[in-house]
Amino acid sequence: MNEHANSAILHGPDLEGTGKYQSVLEVFHSSTERFADKTAFSCMGQSLSYRELDRLSGDFAAWLQHETELQPGDRVAIQLPNTLQFPVAVFGAVRAGMVVVNTNPLYTEREMAHQFKDSGARAILILANMADKLERILDRTDIEHVVVTELGDLHGFPKRHLINAVVKYVKKMVPSFQLPQAVTLRQALKRGSGLSHQDVTPGPEDIAALQYTGGTTGPAKGTMLTHGNLVANMLQARQAIGPGLGEGCEVVVAPLPVYHIYTFTVNCLFMLESGNHSVLITNPRDLDAFVKELKSLDFTGFIGLNTLFNALCNRDDFQALDFSSLRLTISGGMALTRAAAQRWEEVTGCAITEGYGLTETSPIVSFNPVDGIRLGTIGKPVGGTSVKVVDLDGHDLPMGEAGELCVRGPQVMKGYWQCEAETAKVLDAEGWFHTGDIAELQDDGYIRIVDRKKDMILVSGFNVYPNEIEDVVAGHPGVVEVAAVGVPDEESGEAVKLFVVAGDADLDAETLRQWCKKELAAYKVPRQVEFRDELPKTNVGKVLRRELRDQDSA
Repeated sequence: MNEHANSAILHGPDLEGTGKYQSVLEVFHSSTERFADKTAFSCMGQSLSYRELDRLSGDFAAWLQHETELQPGDRVAIQLPNTLQFPVAVFGAVRAGMVVVNTNPLYTEREMAHQFKDSGARAILILANMADKLERILDRTDIEHVVVTELGDLHGFPKRHLINAVVKYVKKMVPSFQLPQAVTLRQALKRGSGLSHQDVTPGPEDIAALQYTGGTTGPAKGTMLTHGNLVANMLQARQAIGPGLGEGCEVVVAPLPVYHIYTFTVNCLFMLESGNHSVLITNPRDLDAFVKELKSLDFTGFIGLNTLFNALCNRDDFQALDFSSLRLTISGGMALTRAAAQRWEEVTGCAITEGYGLTETSPIVSFNPVDGIRLGTIGKPVGGTSVKVVDLDGHDLPMGEAGELCVRGPQVMKGYWQCEAETAKVLDAEGWFHTGDIAELQDDGYIRIVDRKKDMILVSGFNVYPNEIEDVVAGHPGVVEVAAVGVPDEESGEAVKLFVVAGDADLDAETLRQWCKKELAAYKVPRQVEFRDELPKTNVGKVLRRELRDQDSA
């Protein structure tokens, strides 16, 4: 019951299709049978049909089952950018009964070592470009089986050799490495093709993926997303987005990283289940190549985020594209600004519909109806989902009052991997997940986010956590105290700014940035550094980050 008589809960519609699928595996088999000759994924001009995805993922599953000692439930790390190898590996691992550990290819050695050790991953598929990092941290992990792939490995001859040669010898993007126990993905697939595999049928409560997130404090935690969580969110996406999409006829551009839960669910599940074609963009930061590729596509859907919409709309070559087929644009990952939404619609003729979600919710919580977009809101709860807001004491609040947004539904995670105490902080006994985001529920059924998690920094859609930045900077011998906050940035939405009390008068901003680059992914490296004589603190000595943010924006 609600604590207050005037408290409010918003409920999404009943979820359609409940019980249709028990697992991601059932979704996969249904799609590969129904849409066998349709294109499932394409990347850099190479396509992969549903039939080919079925065959190659089966080959990878067979290799896992026969050429390793891995057992169902073991964790397999996949550290790849957007490539055709990604869905092959994901569904191969799922078919063998494994748990997928999605890993950001931008991670540093320190970040990789933590995630691999924490997850207990026993195998990894990694792009050759970062295999040298794996070599240096392998002895700090439980990884026994290493599969290395090059960027063009699933392209045909001779394009495969050309792509791999350019990446390795012309662009020099593959540092030398020594991993004598490693096999190549092509070797693994070839061996697996001569073996039979047995699909391992999981239940709804079995873990399908570990998605790592920092939450708001502490080291990165593995979010346990079950087959039931992911299937539910796929059905929720279809119910919310689906009325605007056909089956087996859509071409949807996917420039955001597929290891991120947003693209993972939307493209590897929702688009797959509906038999549609996902175009994986390997490096969306290369805008010249990105727009050139878009010229050759008759795309009907586009999935992006605020900074990408801005960057593209400022280009003459993008404005000159033919958008006559574009019917759906989805924004997620970070807040969509009104200016970016209006500019995109002016350029493309297609309105952006914004959703909201978190890693812990698989990720979609709410979505703007395609026929009822309200800019400035995150839409309405998706099917089978309830939301409410609570005050600092956990009491439910009425409509229009700002409080912490809480979510309950079948997409809410099982918990954090081997972190019962952290799970208990955010997931209460009634199944409500406490997001840490401040929101208001509106009388019209829409939700408005008032503020992000109090200290989290959102850089180009990536969560950056101040504790992690501060831990790294504090390790510099010239630093006495440090605080990291987010500041507005036109390019990335927010950027990291450091406030530093130095013990070394010669310490400068560039030195600290270089220090951070050794330990942090590029998007986490501070853009700004301000030196101070002291930092504002509470009476118990805790640094007041919010006061620093307020001072900086004043």
